[in-house]
Amino acid sequence: MAFRFHDGRDWFFEARYGLFIHWGLYAIHGFHEQEQWRLGVPRAKYVKLIRRLNPAKFNPDEWLDLAQQSGMRYLCLTTKHHDGFCLWDTKQTAFNVMNSPYRKDLIAMLAEACHRRRFPLEFYYSVADWNHPNYPNQGRHHELSGPEKGDQPDLARYAAFMKEQIRELCTNYGEVHGLWWDMNVAEIRDPSIREMIRRLQPKAVINNRGPGEGDYSTPEREYDPAALHVPWFTKPTEACNSVGMRSWGYKKDEDYYAERFLLQSMDTVFAKGGNYLLNVGPKADGTIPPRSAKLLRALGQWLGKVQEALFNVEPATTLIEDRGVLLTRRGNTLYVHLASPPVGDSVVLKPLDQLPRRATLLNTGAAVKTANDLLPNHFREKKGYLRLRELPVHKLAGTVLVVKLEFDALPPTPPVSATGEAAVP
Repeated sequence: MAFRFHDGRDWFFEARYGLFIHWGLYAIHGFHEQEQWRLGVPRAKYVKLIRRLNPAKFNPDEWLDLAQQSGMRYLCLTTKHHDGFCLWDTKQTAFNVMNSPYRKDLIAMLAEACHRRRFPLEFYYSVADWNHPNYPNQGRHHELSGPEKGDQPDLARYAAFMKEQIRELCTNYGEVHGLWWDMNVAEIRDPSIREMIRRLQPKAVINNRGPGEGDYSTPEREYDPAALHVPWFTKPTEACNSVGMRSWGYKKDEDYYAERFLLQSMDTVFAKGGNYLLNVGPKADGTIPPRSAKLLRALGQWLGKVQEALFNVEPATTLIEDRGVLLTRRGNTLYVHLASPPVGDSVVLKPLDQLPRRATLLNTGAAVKTANDLLPNHFREKKGYLRLRELPVHKLAGTVLVVKLEFDALPPTPPVSATGEAAVP
């Protein structure tokens, strides 16, 4: 593993790949998980959606079946999104699933299935809240334009409410493996919440978007290119993305990312030592849209073939000069990741010059041709460098190629600086 906490939280670095699920009242209309805010829906009108929530087809085992078929190893669900609606039997607000026609604790149902199958479960929780009367909506990003009738903005009271909800989630649902905060627009700072989570759930990892110090960073989609354009991550990182381009929650007419794009995104993050959390938005009835499920399974088929290059390995990109190629290694075995679309059918791994004992394309199991003969552009150096030749870049243009190179010995991997800049090999 590239990182360690040296306690019960190390499961996070071993799991690496998780299923993110955004689910709530917003699935009823199937527009966007921020429907209330983006369409300017008055709170009095939006809350009436609770009368229509009845996910009769929700089966948590079907969610877990899909996750495991796709190679995922943990799950994170939105317990409360920005609209303030809660998927569990909370005693802190009436705006929860128990007051819908469904009248069942969705979090309890999912937690039971996860525990029965030993599948780590994390809880997403939005700090921003468009329903709670004490939350200070001030028109900042991801906030209502201001308080609504009857509101009593009070940040201290809202923080106390939030802490009690987190206490419920960390007390009433067995073992919890993570707390995924989001949208701390009000910049609440309360270290006691983190301390409480640590005490109640020692295996829980905590991200960096909440009211206290986080265990790991969370670059989202492609919004943080600086976090992704480094040889490898110098701190624990979990990138997140969704299969849908327009929404994280269910969208009836969703546009989907290309399989090749998601593979590139996943492989880049994995090869740099990060975790990857990939999201789907279930429909209002509790089922995952068929196109989302099909895409997850396709990604899982690729992962099943190349996973030895992604799990229990170390980033090693600094062994070579070409920053368009990513490397991971395990001992004297090197894995070459062509996450970015290759420009040709060969790759030169300068300054490596020794030939491997064996070269295998993990995608197919086929042997890969290698050479270290002198190339015209290296004539001044008068030496050859390791070259992978005749790669099936046309036949397998829709996927990410990963090549396994087995050596008798390899030099140490040059380090990167604290800023992520690469040392020159």
